[in-house]
Amino acid sequence: MTFTPPPAFTTRPTLTGTFGMTASTHWLATATAQAVLERGGNAFDAVVAGGFVLHLAEPHLNGPGGDLVGIFATADDPTTPVVLMGQGPAPRGATIEHFRAEGLDLVPGAGGLAASVPGAVDAWLVLLRDHGTWELGDVLAWAIDYARAGVPLLPSVLATIRRVRALFEQGWPSSAALWLPALDGGLFRNPAYADVLDSLVHASCTVRDDGPIGRAARIDAARTEWSTGLVAHAASTFLQQPHRHSTGGAHAGVITPEDFAAFDAGYEDAVTASFRGATVAKAGSWTQGPTLLEALRILDGLPDDAIDPSTELGAHTVIEALKLALADRDAYFGDGAAIGELLTDAVIGARRGAIGPSASSDFRPASLEGREPFLPPLIVGESGLGEPTIDRRGHTRGDTCHIDVVDRWGNIVAVTPSGGWLQSSPTIPELGFCLGTRLQMAWLDPAAPSALQPGARPRTTLTPTLILDGSRSIALGTPGGDQQEQWQLPVLVRMLAGGYTAQQAIDAPSLHTTALVDSFWPRTWNPTGVVVEDRLGAAVIEGLERRGHSVTLAGEWALGRVSAVGMDAATGELWAAANPRGMQGYAAGR
Repeated sequence: MTFTPPPAFTTRPTLTGTFGMTASTHWLATATAQAVLERGGNAFDAVVAGGFVLHLAEPHLNGPGGDLVGIFATADDPTTPVVLMGQGPAPRGATIEHFRAEGLDLVPGAGGLAASVPGAVDAWLVLLRDHGTWELGDVLAWAIDYARAGVPLLPSVLATIRRVRALFEQGWPSSAALWLPALDGGLFRNPAYADVLDSLVHASCTVRDDGPIGRAARIDAARTEWSTGLVAHAASTFLQQPHRHSTGGAHAGVITPEDFAAFDAGYEDAVTASFRGATVAKAGSWTQGPTLLEALRILDGLPDDAIDPSTELGAHTVIEALKLALADRDAYFGDGAAIGELLTDAVIGARRGAIGPSASSDFRPASLEGREPFLPPLIVGESGLGEPTIDRRGHTRGDTCHIDVVDRWGNIVAVTPSGGWLQSSPTIPELGFCLGTRLQMAWLDPAAPSALQPGARPRTTLTPTLILDGSRSIALGTPGGDQQEQWQLPVLVRMLAGGYTAQQAIDAPSLHTTALVDSFWPRTWNPTGVVVEDRLGAAVIEGLERRGHSVTLAGEWALGRVSAVGMDAATGELWAAANPRGMQGYAAGR
């Protein structure tokens, strides 16, 4: 028995060419990045330009006060995946003792007390400095223009603003002043953020040296302005005012200018695993990235017909493999945590053997020699669809955005920026944006590998992927919080084992499990929950239910927003594919 054949028709073509390709979750970011390629920039110039535009195009899913994770390979070293680390740590004042003294059992899901040090902007600038070719002012021109001239807001942005309108009006007046006028229609403008970007460009222009060294110094001058100037001081001062959080209580933030100044984005080695002969690369245990590697390794030891997500057996097997890998995430992952043993043959073999014919309903982390797994609170909650949901207090299930670029020289990059959503915390008036809430992913329990600790990075859900397979390279990712790995998994299985093109795999019906401890406040768990797109088919859905899965139907086109680019160095062919769900993600290229 072989894989379910790919569909004869897709919602759009897989774009192919030889010049350059871009794909993202919003057409404005895709168009911007492709415009940079057309003007001679490389993939890194393009992805940074598109990344800053995402701050304006998808402000409910990311912002300059948030964070990012990227992964890339350069034309000079195409076989070495590199992680771009843009996750800021917990501020020095963010201690378990302080949060407990505030009467909290969990880090709130909204409000300035949950802010880690913003890492996205510095990471974009570091990537541009080291691997781009353009000057900062040229790269930021698109974002500055959109901030001043305006952008059309997505219906989902307006829906988000409506959901938190009462919170803004009653508790966060600075957010009300910026965002509620958008409900009247028209283009959305953010002159305060335009001024912030202009200040970075101005700081870069104070360095007059010519050549590559001068260019790097100019970008570093902008980084210094970001971390020590208006942004650091305005954000810290503003958030010291007590304000409403998702718990319903009022708290003051603890972030300081010194926290901003102490952070530097940078690079790390990727963690890799093999699936059907391809090398899959992810960020380390401060993300959920190795979850995908573990799940792929479990599936790699099984025949194709047992892992086809379009069949009852394959869907069941994929879901059960994800449950095991996600239990290991929740038990063992955190900043600096050693998780290499989880990818060893012995552990993978045992995990594969733990998959039975029926749905499991227990929290089952792996047994590692000499280590006790952390057992998080298992608070049963409702199944989520993975897309952002917000109540009037600002309780939000996180989501994000994504962008991929490959250029004609062989540079390839995927970046997933998030945090600093418009509904995260009160807007800082002088800046036109708020800070994020990534600390909600840290536990107020010192026994947890992801415990809240000053200077430690909270374990993030952001998790782009790079695949190296002989002469072929693929960069991809998706929004979706805890679902990011889960929505990437069936895409990769269909591409690498089923022979699907990227667009066929992205269009195919998706699914995910809710048998995980939610990374977002209030951190619930649903032990047998499975969410599927209706297109998976009645026979498969009924089969999953017979096996004991509690299936929630999400709709025909509701799960996953994967985008991807790729290249074959042997032929020079480039390609791109984008998600049709939501009618906002697009690919472009030639």
